[in-house]
Amino acid sequence: MRVGRALASPTGVLVTLPVLVAAVGVTVLLVGRDATRSASTSMARRQLTEQATAITADVAFALDQASPILERLRVLADPSRALDDVLVRLQDLIVGRPGVAYASISFPDGTFRGAYLNAGRSLEVQESRVTPTGTQVQRFTVDGGALQPLRREVTDYDPRERGFYRLALKTRARTWTEPYTFFKSHETGITCTEPVFDASGGLVAVLTVDFDVGALSTFVARPALDEARTLMSTRDGVILAYPAVDRIVRPVADQLLRYSDLHDDPLDALFGHLQTPGTAKTLELVELATGDGGYLASIAPIAGRRAGVQVPLDWYVATIVPTRTLLAPTRALERSSIVASASALAIAVGIALILAWNLVRMRRQVAASRQQAKNAEARAKELGAYRLVARLGAGGMGEVWRAEHRLLARSAAIKLIRSEALTDEASAPEIRERFRREAQVLASMRSRHTIALYDYGVTDEGVFYYAMELLDGLDLESLVVRDGAQPAARVIQILIQACSSLAEAHEAGLLHRDIKPPNLMLCRAADELDILKLLDFGIVQTANEVPGSSAARLPAEIPETPKLTQLGAMLGTPGFMAPEQILGMPLDGRADVYALGCVAWWLLAGREVFPREGADAKILHKHIYDPVPALDARVKGWLPEELEAAIRSCLAKEPEDRPRDARHLAAMLKAIVIPPEHAWTGAKALAWWTAYKPKEVAAVSPSGQQLIMPGRSEARPQEATSDVAISQTLMTPTSKP
Repeated sequence: MRVGRALASPTGVLVTLPVLVAAVGVTVLLVGRDATRSASTSMARRQLTEQATAITADVAFALDQASPILERLRVLADPSRALDDVLVRLQDLIVGRPGVAYASISFPDGTFRGAYLNAGRSLEVQESRVTPTGTQVQRFTVDGGALQPLRREVTDYDPRERGFYRLALKTRARTWTEPYTFFKSHETGITCTEPVFDASGGLVAVLTVDFDVGALSTFVARPALDEARTLMSTRDGVILAYPAVDRIVRPVADQLLRYSDLHDDPLDALFGHLQTPGTAKTLELVELATGDGGYLASIAPIAGRRAGVQVPLDWYVATIVPTRTLLAPTRALERSSIVASASALAIAVGIALILAWNLVRMRRQVAASRQQAKNAEARAKELGAYRLVARLGAGGMGEVWRAEHRLLARSAAIKLIRSEALTDEASAPEIRERFRREAQVLASMRSRHTIALYDYGVTDEGVFYYAMELLDGLDLESLVVRDGAQPAARVIQILIQACSSLAEAHEAGLLHRDIKPPNLMLCRAADELDILKLLDFGIVQTANEVPGSSAARLPAEIPETPKLTQLGAMLGTPGFMAPEQILGMPLDGRADVYALGCVAWWLLAGREVFPREGADAKILHKHIYDPVPALDARVKGWLPEELEAAIRSCLAKEPEDRPRDARHLAAMLKAIVIPPEHAWTGAKALAWWTAYKPKEVAAVSPSGQQLIMPGRSEARPQEATSDVAISQTLMTPTSKP
């Protein structure tokens, strides 16, 4: 105790601090040299490893875009389809896709349709037809969804003579080409090609997605260390992407650039190692010896399954850095350690004097600050707050929790975005804007059948959240999975309530765009039963955001904001999307009416309108083109003709053939006469809810119970809960039921 008090006294601080600084300086001087050498080398290895892993992941992600593009090209592979419609949609397919240089459809008669990035990296589309006098090429740009003629020209290009076409006919399946040079531009590229055959086995078209390997150099132009160089190549020495090389030395015509063309000693050593049998099967770090010194290199392979097929790639990403660069921090430390130690000793004496002079005053200030902090905390706890009790659901961006308002003792559901979901600077603004938009939309809704919003805010830790009513019940997907198809009379009540919520949204100029069973919840509140609530307004769209839509009045609470959906993106759930939504056409409230018809089918038949078979593209194709099957053949119980007719009108392919709005649909449903023996009475509803046994929701929290207040977040001890209420779940825009 005496020693401690002596050291804490002003005199103890004046003596002890300089001694400690001097001791630390000598220790750093003696030990730091070896430690820094080891740390520098270890850090360089770690940086090279992390960079190689990141680059291979980026390149793999870019190549994996081939699969969804080819699936969309299948829908467009129809020579009779309108040229302007095909070319506009081809352009949409390649917008914003890194590395994609071309998407094309080649027909057996030599007709070629494609969208591509020209030399100026702007988008163009084209159609070419093979004639006896040469290939007639028409090129266009797309402005406002319409084709604008650009130029006409005659070339000798015939897609049937190109390697990708022959390879597709040879393999008769989706496959990848070897690296080759593009026609006219002579840039190095690789193509994912796939043939399309009709039912009789005849060739319909050959689809391609071209990747400009040079464009992928943006992924490798990120050296982790000074003087580091990164390149992408094949094992046999073909250079695919190398930002450090001058384009002047690259070969012309159809030649591929090889490492030997660069006359670079480190590259010669690198490829000498790479061509040794059995090397570079996984990421590895190697030391290279050259005439101008040693180098450290990382080598990582890029292969595996791309676009659903085994890619015949023998590609590698390599980064080389001179050894002398790695030792630069050590030499700098050796030079600065002596100066730093002496300076630190002088500074320590001055600091010790200042600390000794302020020590007594600081002790008094600390005591006063502690008391002020306690008072501030007490005042903060007197404000409104929510205490998280049990997690009800989790998704890609955040979570939904059952919560209690600490002062009002009212249960609520808290929907939040975790701060770690906002670490990506590119996507974080859009995520925050979608979350804010959803909160504003919910706050503007007054329908009994739209979930109610209580509060909205952000904690000190950057957690975005809003509080809404806590629902006791289950969604319509779980209802059918649990109990099977529902009685027609109950379905009519459910649909009328859904129409009430949609009618308010549509009249306010808002489109939900993701009506599906998981977003419709059947609840009970006090003695009220079978109350329907519409959830998940996360991808709601205002009329001013829908291309071609007529203006509609917007709530004053929701200002117009920039459109959040990127060009070419499709939001919604396969199986519950209207044809015009699938095709990216202008939307109005009748798209939601179509989706509600799909929900009605699910409730009555216990299955979707068109059963899932394989890829989503098939179900989307059926919603666009296939006739609606007979509902009465799939319903076992009582089904009034008026209800079947109403649902069939909702599922009309053309919006003009559907009910004009949700209120009109509700009127059609209310007009249906229900015989007493089939009516869904209060007694039946009470019996169902009495027998309903929801799953128990256990309290979940890794760090104890949480307290959320505007501008504040605190931890509280965890409490168990058996509450079974289910609230709105967090879903990504493309989630499936």
